Amino acid sequence: MNQPASLDDATGLQNMQQLIQLRWIAVVGQVVTIAIVHFGFGIRLPLGAMTAVLACLVAFNAASLLRWRAHREVTNGELFFALLVDVGMLTAQLYLSGGATNPFAFLYLLQVILGAVLLEAWSTWTMVAVTGACFAGLALLSRPLTLPLDHYRGLASPYIQGMLICFALNAGLLVIFITRIGRNLRARDARLAALRQRAAEEEHIVRMGLLASGAAHELGTPLATLAVILGDWRRMPAFSSNPELLQEVGEMQTQVLRCKSIVSGILLSAGEARGESSAKTTIGTFLGELAEDWRVRHPGIDFVYENRFGADLPMVSDSALKQMIGNLLDNAGEASRRWVRLEAAREADALTLTVTDDGAGFAPGMLAQFGKPYQSSKGRPGGGLGLFLVVNVARTLGGVVAARNRPEGGAVVQLTLPLAAITLEEEDEEDGS
Repeated sequence: MNQPASLDDATGLQNMQQLIQLRWIAVVGQVVTIAIVHFGFGIRLPLGAMTAVLACLVAFNAASLLRWRAHREVTNGELFFALLVDVGMLTAQLYLSGGATNPFAFLYLLQVILGAVLLEAWSTWTMVAVTGACFAGLALLSRPLTLPLDHYRGLASPYIQGMLICFALNAGLLVIFITRIGRNLRARDARLAALRQRAAEEEHIVRMGLLASGAAHELGTPLATLAVILGDWRRMPAFSSNPELLQEVGEMQTQVLRCKSIVSGILLSAGEARGESSAKTTIGTFLGELAEDWRVRHPGIDFVYENRFGADLPMVSDSALKQMIGNLLDNAGEASRRWVRLEAAREADALTLTVTDDGAGFAPGMLAQFGKPYQSSKGRPGGGLGLFLVVNVARTLGGVVAARNRPEGGAVVQLTLPLAAITLEEEDEEDGS
């Protein structure tokens, strides 16, 4: 089944479907009106010819229903043609039932109003010209109905009754149709607003990536210089003969290597791999190493990692995924008073990671704006970008992030990722083995 190519196409399809529904209402209304006028009021109508016009309208609407069920894109020209067919069918029925003297001639206004709502400007003005020409043609060519001139009777007059029914029909159909069209347009505007918001967030991420990549390149040279200097110091007699100084130099070298590893990770995330590349691993190994690394870097926090994933699956150790989970743990660690818990589980075809802490929890306003940039309780300029990146990386992988507060205090953040986005196919693993 084909999908609409754009939001405008989707809205056009919905509007066409509304026209089809409106046409079915018109068919039922014409049948009822013809029956009442012919048999109730005793006004002779050419039932055979009018029934033939109704049959053509039913056939056209059935064909339209089948055509647009395929979810094709709807253009302005196609909507214009559909309304022209409606005008033609109405003109034929009016020609057979009194022409311009028929009180239902004011149904032309319904077509003009629908055109003004649905069509481009040139099409709307063309619709005005076409309906005006049809009305003038009816006044010149059709035979008027034989109606008694009893307007003084008020609502007892058949002509006044016809005008009242026409008014009620116009008003009712307009309310129904315009309400639905307005709902379609509001839904389209909401989708456009969501797309604009997402585009702005992605642009923000791109700028951050460029900034991080540039900073990583700039840091590479001084870090390399420090590594060379520290290596020279380690071999100098003044340091090698002093165990305390030698230990401090070794610690400095370890920290420089860690900084270089972080820089390599930034470049790898930005698509500029420098250093080790992504490696094949398994979900259990990946999460276990990540948890152990985080535990070592945060010795003052009681960290609990529990793997309930079940049967292990192959995956690629992706730096963006590692950074995303690390951001969740870092955020929990900063908010926590004593402990942080990470739990991995499998739910159907998804990996669920639940990070729990015993901190103060999220403020209600932050929960409502969870994942938006610069929404942070830490009071730091530029805060909140960690969770912002987590939400957007998860969305890129087809996952979701949800947050809630614990009744007893603290917060729970749950990350759900589809396994298809992070695991390797079995045949790929077999080829690599």
